[in-house]
Amino acid sequence: MGLEHRLLSGAVKAGLALIYPPQCLSCGETVAQGGGAVHLCPACWPDAVFVGATCCDACGTPLPGDPAPDLQCDDCLRLPRPWDRGRAALVYGGTARKLVLALKHADRPDLAPALGVWLARAAADMVAPGMVVVPVPLHLRRMLRRKYNQAELLAAAVAKHHGLDHQPRLLRRIRHTEGQDHRSVMDRHANVAGALAVDPARAARLRGRPVLLIDDVMASGATLAEATERLSEAGLGPISVAVLARAVKDA
Repeated sequence: MGLEHRLLSGAVKAGLALIYPPQCLSCGETVAQGGGAVHLCPACWPDAVFVGATCCDACGTPLPGDPAPDLQCDDCLRLPRPWDRGRAALVYGGTARKLVLALKHADRPDLAPALGVWLARAAADMVAPGMVVVPVPLHLRRMLRRKYNQAELLAAAVAKHHGLDHQPRLLRRIRHTEGQDHRSVMDRHANVAGALAVDPARAARLRGRPVLLIDDVMASGATLAEATERLSEAGLGPISVAVLARAVKDA
């Protein structure tokens, strides 16, 4: 891109910012910064808990103390994960919960690019050469109702941010499942067992490549575990997971 083009592009962006000032992703109030900024107003910012450097290496749960390699939370020590590493951008609650619900249920796919940048930054230390980005899929019944897959939108933003190969059709949901809310951990795993499948033709072309598996929220990790097992059986891996928000106890 030449200097004149960059100057023109910058002028256009500046003009648009005057006409359409950046808004808080959560409440819509005008915020001071835009572009790659946080996009939250002073009222919504305190209720957004971003996960810092000290977190569980397997699921992204924030932990006390100083960062250290291979830290794991109690849940991951009790129930080892089938994937290699995991990260989360936010703790599920407050502003994060409002954003996730807006993205999923309030017809707000416009939130995905900015939220995807947050997720891309959280997952940055797991990015590897040749990695493919794979979203957890929706069943056709739910896709027809919602019109889009929020995990796919987040995955597209993550792939773009890191220059990775986005593979939204590698995983398929072959069985409709009821919601996971209010189920025990065992029931959650049973609910999604056999619900996902890998496209064999795509998997054959991608065999041996590392995977970054993307979803919007992790609670028990049952869906991510099912997806990981199917991808591993198809010869892909190692597999890392990244979610926009991690549900934690007492959040």
